[in-house]
Amino acid sequence: MTLAPPTDHRFIVDTSITIISSLQRPSGAYPASPEFSAYTGYSWFRDGAFIADGMSAAGQVDSASRFFDWCSGILSRYRPTVTEIVGRAGGANAMAGEHMMPARFHFDGTVGAEEWGNFQLDGYGTWVWSVLAHATRHTLSVEPWADAIVTSCEYLASSWNRACWDWWEEHPERLHVSTLGCVGAGLEAGIASGLLSPALADASAEAVRGIRQLIDERGTHDGHLVKWLDDPAVDASNLAIIAPLGFIDPSTELAARTIEAVRYQLEVDGGLHRFTDDTFFGGGRWPLLTCFLGLCLFERGDVPGAHRALDWAAATALPDGRLPEQVGGHLLHPEFEQFWIDKWGPVATPLLWSHAMFLRLEAELATHDAEAQS
Repeated sequence: MTLAPPTDHRFIVDTSITIISSLQRPSGAYPASPEFSAYTGYSWFRDGAFIADGMSAAGQVDSASRFFDWCSGILSRYRPTVTEIVGRAGGANAMAGEHMMPARFHFDGTVGAEEWGNFQLDGYGTWVWSVLAHATRHTLSVEPWADAIVTSCEYLASSWNRACWDWWEEHPERLHVSTLGCVGAGLEAGIASGLLSPALADASAEAVRGIRQLIDERGTHDGHLVKWLDDPAVDASNLAIIAPLGFIDPSTELAARTIEAVRYQLEVDGGLHRFTDDTFFGGGRWPLLTCFLGLCLFERGDVPGAHRALDWAAATALPDGRLPEQVGGHLLHPEFEQFWIDKWGPVATPLLWSHAMFLRLEAELATHDAEAQS
């Protein structure tokens, strides 16, 4: 039997590269979305790290490196803050959450003054993983980013077990499994880089052991990862710590059952919701999360499934190739959609993170398909 050739998504690939490149700021920062009112003027370490990873995988080496330069500059600027956080960690005098390192910054590296949850640990782990993956992928020296990587690992090793806001800027009172996995992936990458002092490498390894033990004992239910500790709820963000981060080995039963649980609870007609109680814009399906699903399926050898995920994400594009943050058609809580439109306007479009995850999955599949045909 002759298999049908994969769908050609070159237009969306080219559009994605153009959008991300053209919107990247001179500082190197990637805006989350150029016009969405709540995101305007900000770049997130987490989103940006995934955007840079997608651009790196698509061969846009300079763009990714400039984002990592931006991260490095911020960590240099706020090195005294990290030093104070580390020095006060673990005791009654530990730094309050509002004084921890922010998740997002203005493009010039300054911190916003808005009253909006900003203490998230995951971005610092994700950027360390991403910059080191970028350097490996393109055989680059890590020297320009070495001090910032060390600073990040000091911060994470000292604070990994702090409750903080999750990926979605919600529930700061919880320990979130996707956050723990992002932190763990960054620390493991930092250890493997050889940049850490023996003492910091030991502290980072101890933190990783603690993270794995916590996930094993309190971060799973019925054999799959959960949204946060001690609760059976599922969140699609957990897919990222399977692939591309690889903190959870994609070949394991834990990975298989997590993918299965996410799909059973959150997949509708090929696209993924975030979590069952999602009310943001009514709770639509997200192209970037569906691309994470595709990466997980790809790592488990389900190439046709990965192609279906990419095709679904491509189908959410507007005629001009722009990808949104989420789409309607099946809202979990449609009664909340208008509330968010009135508050912030239409759904963020384009969302650079959506474009980046499309690039990342497409690059994996394009390489595989080319090798299969040779």
